[in-house]
Amino acid sequence: MSRNFELLQQAGLDLPDGLPERIEMPFGVPTRGKGRARAKDRAHLASLRPADLSRAAREETLRLVQSVFLLRGTSVEGRVVVFASVDSGSGCSRVCLQAAHILAESVPGSVCIVDANFHRPSLPNAFAVRNQYGLANALRTSEPIRDFARVVRGENLWLISCGSGIDQSVGLLHSDCAKQRIEDLRKEFNYVLIDAPALNEYSEGVALGQFSDGLVLVLEANSTRRDSSSRIAERLRATHVNILGAVLNKRTFPIPDVLYRRL
Repeated sequence: MSRNFELLQQAGLDLPDGLPERIEMPFGVPTRGKGRARAKDRAHLASLRPADLSRAAREETLRLVQSVFLLRGTSVEGRVVVFASVDSGSGCSRVCLQAAHILAESVPGSVCIVDANFHRPSLPNAFAVRNQYGLANALRTSEPIRDFARVVRGENLWLISCGSGIDQSVGLLHSDCAKQRIEDLRKEFNYVLIDAPALNEYSEGVALGQFSDGLVLVLEANSTRRDSSSRIAERLRATHVNILGAVLNKRTFPIPDVLYRRL
């Protein structure tokens, strides 16, 4: 049994029947060491597009999208899912971003990705748009939620950035206002993916998970500690947050690219 698989098993993640025990997201594979994987992860998110994914990463992202959004009789309308990592730097924003891209390619309905990580916002940079008017603003007004969204690819992929005044709005992510805004998103878009802060450092991810249909937990291979992931899983269950799946991100493969592509 691999160390990566043991990590999720010992984390005590009680996933729903029919979902994979873990999804491995080998972004940047193959690599010859963790140092190169970390260097690639520091690259600007704007350089990542679905076409740039390796075959393995693309297939694993599709598996994630199918499991969380498209299988088990889930409703096509108003599916809201939070993506949150155990620790910062685990690539959660990247996982959320690529899942949104693949989902938008796979369905005719509208897909909206929301940057709720007020501590480390990154999604506007990924789409090369300005972060001026977004979720933080929506939490302080009663304007229609679609007024804060913009189309960022094709006709069905939308983005709501974190917006301005985030220091004054971060506490509102726990409020009834945030709950109402998520319901507004559910009505306006067919699928909503929310990028949340790391669960070990901030509490907003738990609150957002309670307001949504569930949460996808992102762990970093060979880095996320078993005791930390176990505590987070217990806290999510105790607060009635539905864990929809677990992603093992940044897994590395010590084989040359030319050989990996032949597998």
